[in-house]
Amino acid sequence: MARCRSYLRGLAVCVTVLLLASGMVMIGVGFSSIDGNTPVAVLFDQLSSSDGLLVLQVFGPITVLLSVLGVCAASVDLKPLLLVFSSLVFVEFVALMVVASPLVQVQAQMDGAVDEVFLNVTPLHRAERYIQSELNKLQASDSCCGLKSFEDWENQLPVSCLCTPSSRPGNWSSEFRPCVTVGSDLYPPTPQVTDTWVHSEPCGPILKSYLSFPIKLRIGIISAFATIAMAAIALCLTLGLEDYWKTPPVETTVDDYNRVKYQPKPSLT
Repeated sequence: MARCRSYLRGLAVCVTVLLLASGMVMIGVGFSSIDGNTPVAVLFDQLSSSDGLLVLQVFGPITVLLSVLGVCAASVDLKPLLLVFSSLVFVEFVALMVVASPLVQVQAQMDGAVDEVFLNVTPLHRAERYIQSELNKLQASDSCCGLKSFEDWENQLPVSCLCTPSSRPGNWSSEFRPCVTVGSDLYPPTPQVTDTWVHSEPCGPILKSYLSFPIKLRIGIISAFATIAMAAIALCLTLGLEDYWKTPPVETTVDDYNRVKYQPKPSLT
């Protein structure tokens, strides 16, 4: 029994240290600026990409403080302190779940909002020069064209949409066609080039992945915290309530009438 309790105590210390690490990650992500890496960010100025940042900024320091309390309680094996730690972490867990639950809804609404932005900015050849310049950079680096398709440029396809013959694989399968031909109405042929090839993949899904990554990261961090917090609560409650679930040692005696009596074994202390 003593060995089992020693294992539980060591496990409780490890889990509370993990909780401390999750709190530090929450602080780091909450105060970092990963949203600034989105290509053509000017298109999405009206979209809120800071959802969940305040949650991490507030609950991160709280988690760190409570984790320090939990590590001390588990290390010195103070049962009242373990119970206090478990209660406070449970309150934080409930509060965080209530405050962070709208993040899932925000992620679900993101695609619809981005599609509306794409609709408002097309046709792309009429968009602002800065937007066109940023899109050209994205198209050249990620081998994509347009937001929903290359037709977003109408009949003014930029050079960044074109596929050169050297970039086309020799054998294409039906599942993998990186380039497609376009009609002469979209890109008139020249004497040197009779077939015009453009990137078939749109840039819209790439931009959506950039936009959704911060929210998915925050949801993942909160989910990890929730899992670690529940484990810490269970372990610390088990240690703190040991007197209630632990069977006290007993000793048996037989009297003169052969009756067996059970009574608690006296403590050495």
